[in-house]
Amino acid sequence: MTGAAPIRLDPTFDNVWDELVWRGSVHVSTDETALRDALAGDPITFYCGFDPTAPSLHLGNLAQLIVMRRLQLAGHKPLALVGGSTGLIGDPKPTSERQLNERETVAEWVEYLGGQTLRFLSEDGDNAVRLVNNLDWTAPMSTVDFLREIGKHFRVGTMLKKDAVAARMDSEDGISYAEFSYQVLQGLDFRELYLRHDCLLQLGGSDQWGNLTAGTELIRKAEGVHAHALGTPLITDADGRKFGKSEGNAVWLDANLTSPYAMYQFWLNQDDAIVVSLLQKFTFLSRERIAELERAVADEPFRREAQRVLAYEVTSFVHGSDTTDEVVAASAALFGGGALDALNPDVLDQALSSLPTVTVTPDSSVLEALRETKLVSSLSEARRAVTQGAVSVNNERITDAESTFEGRLLHQRFAVLRRGKKTLAAVRVQS
Repeated sequence: MTGAAPIRLDPTFDNVWDELVWRGSVHVSTDETALRDALAGDPITFYCGFDPTAPSLHLGNLAQLIVMRRLQLAGHKPLALVGGSTGLIGDPKPTSERQLNERETVAEWVEYLGGQTLRFLSEDGDNAVRLVNNLDWTAPMSTVDFLREIGKHFRVGTMLKKDAVAARMDSEDGISYAEFSYQVLQGLDFRELYLRHDCLLQLGGSDQWGNLTAGTELIRKAEGVHAHALGTPLITDADGRKFGKSEGNAVWLDANLTSPYAMYQFWLNQDDAIVVSLLQKFTFLSRERIAELERAVADEPFRREAQRVLAYEVTSFVHGSDTTDEVVAASAALFGGGALDALNPDVLDQALSSLPTVTVTPDSSVLEALRETKLVSSLSEARRAVTQGAVSVNNERITDAESTFEGRLLHQRFAVLRRGKKTLAAVRVQS
């Protein structure tokens, strides 16, 4: 790799809307012609909300942040809303009631998620990102004022038709009034941001469409103004399964929850059928470069060039190019393409965490480690593999069946055990 692509719009598009459509980032929207014209004109203020229902943003949030960055590059003004109040309630899931988090926990997550958003959006210039917290305007509002000023504009029949609400109404447990009211709170947010910042566009996932339009309808009824909403497609794997925390397969943007190495491997392992779509949505590569990679997928899929570029670009955007370079070096070194002892020990530690692992002392037998990590099925098979030259420790071939890990440990902490070319295990020193 020669470094990540510059973070910029593709100059071959006349309008940022056209680029968003080409990249597959528009699943649904309000009046397309009016929205396209708005984005082609003077800068407008737009927002996207992130609820603190977990200690980190994740892959679905990254899709929104990249759309926000593209709009910001086009001159528009982003508001990043972290939901200090909506995070206390939780958007209703189609399956069951959310567990409410403690107020102190939500407050901590609000602060951290706000900082995360600033990593992806520019804080410079006339359209610098601004952080907002909806607790600032909901906390002072009385219940009576909320019902009189906001609630009167919502019709229960319409609210019941929202997909998540309808699904829960048909379930055994039903839905609480708190979660039922979530769409009213999100509508209140959009109206408040319109009044405070002249915000005219809200972004969100397509599964949030009912909440997005709750805001546009509230602004229309209460203020007589036509605002806009844009729903992006859900991010799914090649089989159509959604990635996310509720599905248990979230990819987190916090390096302590999903390491840079694990993130790189996630993108590297994407299927040929969806890699081009992911390049469009999650990178700033030009359509000319993506077309080249699409041809590479068709002509030489075994090289997985598109996946390698995707992994490098997205991991660099999230964690920086320097960290990604270390990850790439670690990935290569694991398979004999570099010196393991020259790697950043923390990155090497991340890489080893994905492998079968055995805990040893320096005088532990290599044969035993082979058996315990299931690289072989027995000690006799381990002995044969060693004497045949098929075993290595830290990319150095082992030929003595009596070998131990003494003098072979990296950073006195771990080693890479290999049988053959591609079967690996991690060895860690007993603490």
